[in-house]
Amino acid sequence: MSLFDSIFGSKNSNGKKNEEKLPWISLTSLEQLEEIEQKSASRPQVIFKHSTTCGVSRMVLNLFEKNPMLQEGRLDIYFLDLHRHREISNEIAQKFQIMHQSPQLLVIKNGQIVAHGSHGGITEIDLDAYV
Repeated sequence: MSLFDSIFGSKNSNGKKNEEKLPWISLTSLEQLEEIEQKSASRPQVIFKHSTTCGVSRMVLNLFEKNPMLQEGRLDIYFLDLHRHREISNEIAQKFQIMHQSPQLLVIKNGQIVAHGSHGGITEIDLDAYV
């Protein structure tokens, strides 16, 4: 791989970037919060709250997606589009007693928030510590 490819990403024979797709689970209903809480007893659950109109949120999301831990499948990762599902974000704040921020990352284990961060603090969360 050339230096240029390592900086901008390698391309396959079709000229498209080689990208691993993350196993995002769309968080689109309030009922899913109950499932997340239950599933967190056996496996960490992660929620990424994203504002689709915010450049900072997009930048943090891009950095977060590069975390190799996410590819290993040892936790479930949920994506919450705040513009489409603000009521879910409000319920998360109430249910888990955590102030809403955007972008925001929440790690849930045993029904509790064990880590959270916003903006640049998201990339500082060591997900490995919660698996």
